[in-house]
Amino acid sequence: MSTQGQSPTNWIKCYGRASFQSVENREQTIVFGKMTPYVTLAFLVTSVFFKTIDGKKDDMLYCSACRAIVDELNFSISEVDPKKTINVGSFRLNPDGTLTDRKVPLARSETHITELLEEVCNKMSDYALHVDPDTEEKSYKRFAPRNDKSGFPDFKNFQFNGPEGSNSLKFACESMVEEYEDNIISLFTQETDGVADKLCNVISAHCKGSTYQHGEL
Repeated sequence: MSTQGQSPTNWIKCYGRASFQSVENREQTIVFGKMTPYVTLAFLVTSVFFKTIDGKKDDMLYCSACRAIVDELNFSISEVDPKKTINVGSFRLNPDGTLTDRKVPLARSETHITELLEEVCNKMSDYALHVDPDTEEKSYKRFAPRNDKSGFPDFKNFQFNGPEGSNSLKFACESMVEEYEDNIISLFTQETDGVADKLCNVISAHCKGSTYQHGEL
């Protein structure tokens, strides 16, 4: 900034304005830097949201989320001792007039399934985009082994695109749980077979007509 020919008063005014603008710019830079993670998250949520407006959801993403939910719940249920029971809060009157509290197996109780649903979407970080080497069909599949009961898959068929991929799957999972929670609980408390087909192909219809609807996760 040139100050030649300016009076001291004018020079001070100009310098003051420049200094104020400089501080203001620095403050804006600092604020923007702090907001960067939130801007990134907002962009991710927005990108997934626009896939769901007007009912036009990404069926590959939501089918994968649906089948992952079923797979994770089935595994968690299988880990529970079948002999464990839970009091469901109702009583049965015996012929001798005494009352017996009603108990059901813990594994498939409504209480247990509800608790599992609260955590199931956090497991989507164990999934990544998988490309079938024969059909080139894409779907999200689990790549992380469970408790040494399964080996590592062939990673060359997975596409690891950072947290964005698992976050998108988690978002779809949370949407599925929120929308179909009652259906999920009803299916898992009453049935043991065909849950994935009924939930993902019939009720939600996200896997209906897809070539990967019968694939294993």
